[in-house]
Amino acid sequence: MRKSIAMAVPVVMITAISMWTAVSAGPAQVMDLVAGAVGAGPVVDGVADGLWNDVEGVTATVVGGANAGNHQVTVKSVYTASDVYFLIQWDDATHSLQRFPWQKQEDGTWLHLNDGSDHDENQFYEDKFAFIWEIGGSINGFGDAGCMVTCHTGEGDKAYGNKYTATPGERGDIWHWKSVRSGSIGYVDDQYLDDRRYADDNTGAGRHSDPKTVGGYVNNVNEAGDGPAFMGPMGADGPTWIRDEEKMAFVDNFEAGDEIPGIIVKRPDGDRGQIDGVAEYAAGQWTLEIRRALVTGSEFDVQFADLGMAYPFGVAVFDNAQVRHSFQTSVSQLSFAPRPTLVADRSWGEIKAGIDDLR
Repeated sequence: MRKSIAMAVPVVMITAISMWTAVSAGPAQVMDLVAGAVGAGPVVDGVADGLWNDVEGVTATVVGGANAGNHQVTVKSVYTASDVYFLIQWDDATHSLQRFPWQKQEDGTWLHLNDGSDHDENQFYEDKFAFIWEIGGSINGFGDAGCMVTCHTGEGDKAYGNKYTATPGERGDIWHWKSVRSGSIGYVDDQYLDDRRYADDNTGAGRHSDPKTVGGYVNNVNEAGDGPAFMGPMGADGPTWIRDEEKMAFVDNFEAGDEIPGIIVKRPDGDRGQIDGVAEYAAGQWTLEIRRALVTGSEFDVQFADLGMAYPFGVAVFDNAQVRHSFQTSVSQLSFAPRPTLVADRSWGEIKAGIDDLR
């Protein structure tokens, strides 16, 4: 049976003020990422295959987060006629996949493991990574100062801050990869940012999930709130999540120290589930590959419709942290290398005309 080892792991807390005040006034350094043109995209499997070898990337230092605090993030990109791909790699000394599990106690009860904080978990959680993009050039100052223009502190009892845009009509696109809740089944949680302010009812300020009709993740808790409602087919020996299609009614035949996942996962449909994302962890590093359509048509997404434009973005790393992420003090922008005319892009009439011209 799998036993808990997380109790012995020390947690380094980062003060909230260091997270949100590290960016000085004025323009930030701009880092230019150029997406290379390819005929066919890479396999999205979390393994950096040979296609990426000749692709130039950018490396940003992200700072101020919980646990490790600082990380080096390298991003590369390529695109096809229909899709854009990203390869993201960052250092992380701990492979964190233990998100609020249930642990059986010596007296037979079940304990929902957590560090005692309220929506600020930094111990029994998961590793995460996020992109934030400006939608339609709408966020004032984003291109100069990056995503920090959307961070706000000192509201309610949330010392670590809230995220929202300054005025109505300003909107951002958040791609939020979560190692347990979305990465376990191969997608990136698609979210958006608007100008909604913090409210005491914990409605999340400006950050929202894109629309869906089915799927997503739900907490694995029984009606009484004192134990799991379901278990997976491998019981305490399975992964730290339960696939919705594999969940089984919970039968308590476990030993003290055994753990049952605290989350049930299912890929959502619609806007929310349209980004593929697969990651692998090895030798103290995450390697994440992402694929999304260049143009989705959704009002909640950045649209890469004009390949002659540059699209500003920021990145963040969550090291076993619910909210206290490491943030980018520079600004990145994505542009697209000119795409050569490939045979696959040309109609038969165009190809035949070219052949006739050579005769």
